[in-house]
Amino acid sequence: MKRCRSGVLLSVCLLVFLSGMKVSAAETTILSGVSIEGVDVSGMTRDEALSALENYETGLDKESLTLQIGENELEADLSSFGVTYSNEDVVDEALSLGRTGNIVKRYKDQKDLQYSGKDYALGRTADEDMVRTYVEETCTQYDQEVQNASLTRENGSFTFVAGVEGLELDVDAAVSEIIDYLENDWTSGENVLELSVEVTEPEGSAEDLAYVQDLLGTYTTSFSTSSSDRCKNLESGAAHIDGTVLYPGEEFSAYEAVAPFTEENGYTMAGSYLNGEVVDSMGGGICQVSTTLYNAVLRAELEVTERSPHSMTVHYVDLSEDAAIAGTYKDFKFVNDTDYPIYIEAYTTSDKKITFNIYGKETRDSNRTIEFESVTVSTTEPTTVLVEDASQGLGYKSVSSGSTGYVVELYKIVYVDGVETERIRVNKSTYQVTNRTVTYGTAGDATISENLRAAIALQDEALADANIADIVAANAAAAAAAAATQ
Repeated sequence: MKRCRSGVLLSVCLLVFLSGMKVSAAETTILSGVSIEGVDVSGMTRDEALSALENYETGLDKESLTLQIGENELEADLSSFGVTYSNEDVVDEALSLGRTGNIVKRYKDQKDLQYSGKDYALGRTADEDMVRTYVEETCTQYDQEVQNASLTRENGSFTFVAGVEGLELDVDAAVSEIIDYLENDWTSGENVLELSVEVTEPEGSAEDLAYVQDLLGTYTTSFSTSSSDRCKNLESGAAHIDGTVLYPGEEFSAYEAVAPFTEENGYTMAGSYLNGEVVDSMGGGICQVSTTLYNAVLRAELEVTERSPHSMTVHYVDLSEDAAIAGTYKDFKFVNDTDYPIYIEAYTTSDKKITFNIYGKETRDSNRTIEFESVTVSTTEPTTVLVEDASQGLGYKSVSSGSTGYVVELYKIVYVDGVETERIRVNKSTYQVTNRTVTYGTAGDATISENLRAAIALQDEALADANIADIVAANAAAAAAAAATQ
């Protein structure tokens, strides 16, 4: 009987409480105690609440998010990320609080509002394309390549230079982190987000580089006959390589060290080989840089991983001692296969010589010496080829000198206590033969041209020259006769 009276009493209390509630279908205001991200929307209609949120969000575009990128910080406005808000859904949810569900639920919701209120979070969506653009164009400014510890050399002494750690932003991860933070964790006020970066520690220490003291290999070539432009290219190439430190196992590429061949990088037009001919090209002469380095590397007995000969012979080293570089298809590469760092010194002198020195820790026996010998396997002499040029007049003759072709092997000879103990073939090089070409002009008198073409067809230079002599004599006689009649 008492339980029945208690139930009736609760029902009466609920009816009394709910009698004071606005529960009609026409009710359009939000109950007291409701806010949306701190914006009090109590008593507001749907349109009023939406308007209040729009005003609030306009100010949010000026709010910022602090991005930590390694030890760097970047302040980014929310407007940079194209953030939009789902206002209508949250306002509808606020309107329904305390007004939906059964009587007990509505009663409980309204009592909770009276005691603690209710604050809704705004739904945010960041524009992924805008976030990615901001990350790629702005956040990556702090990326830096790792710089290993290195050395400088002045007045015959080495000075240690500490390394710098590398930093690279993980762009995809950063985009996801920013979007997730904006859509789930951001609140008005101070916001700090640390972005994912990959940190690469520099290699080497003062202790490691202290081993670099001994001269392992050296070589010098002369460019005394070079033009001023070619000299400039050699000086630039040497400067790009000078000071290089290679740690154990690291590979060096001459092309990567000296490229690109542009004026901005210190180069100019000068003669170089192209398809068996000498032509002007940007950086012409750079192969003497790689060749001189190649010979220093051979004498340091480091592992050569890529080397190509020139198409034709060069004058500044013996056959098979050259190392050409051309684009990415001909390169000179070697590996530091010692257990210690090595240092490459390169310089040119006022008397037009270029020198490469390779320093490291000497581990070879003091009674062991090496030398190199170039051995010619075969020789192909050039022949003379006669050709015509119909655009040139009769009497024209141009001669391009040919070059001898060779097959050559380079050997390293090892001596212990002055006695030869090994003879090791280092490489085998083929230099193409280039024929001597004689070009005759054939434009003019048909009969004489035909006679000259016949001599060219027979590849008879003497006969062709005789035809030219006749032409020259005839021209001279005609000129004299014309002068006599004046």
